[in-house]
Amino acid sequence: MTTIPEDHAGPRRRRRLHSDEFKARAVASCMQPGMSMAAVAMAHGVNANLLRRWVREAEMKAPAHALGKSTAEQLQAPQREPLFVPVTLPAPAAPAPMPDIRIELQRGASAITVTWPASAASECATWLRELLR
Repeated sequence: MTTIPEDHAGPRRRRRLHSDEFKARAVASCMQPGMSMAAVAMAHGVNANLLRRWVREAEMKAPAHALGKSTAEQLQAPQREPLFVPVTLPAPAAPAPMPDIRIELQRGASAITVTWPASAASECATWLRELLR
């Protein structure tokens, strides 16, 4: 990127001049899939409207029918391989059987042990509530 020397610029802001290579790199960046023109412009330090003009000019310079390829194909950066890698997951394991409910009660010298299937836990709770009343 080159700028006009200060002695020619006068009191006004200096206008930057960009090389053809710089413009071609910026235009090629715009041609990548999923690239935002505004993001490319910010990354290259230029105004988005200026970048859009460069893209239009590049499209007009090389018509597709004259060169056999579209401008997008000519200016596009090399394609990258997708980053997605499929992963095979192991089959889900069968749920482990629930252990039985085991209750040990002691009243005085008497002790009882009750074993109840875990699948009927609510019935066990009802029975225990009635027992302890």
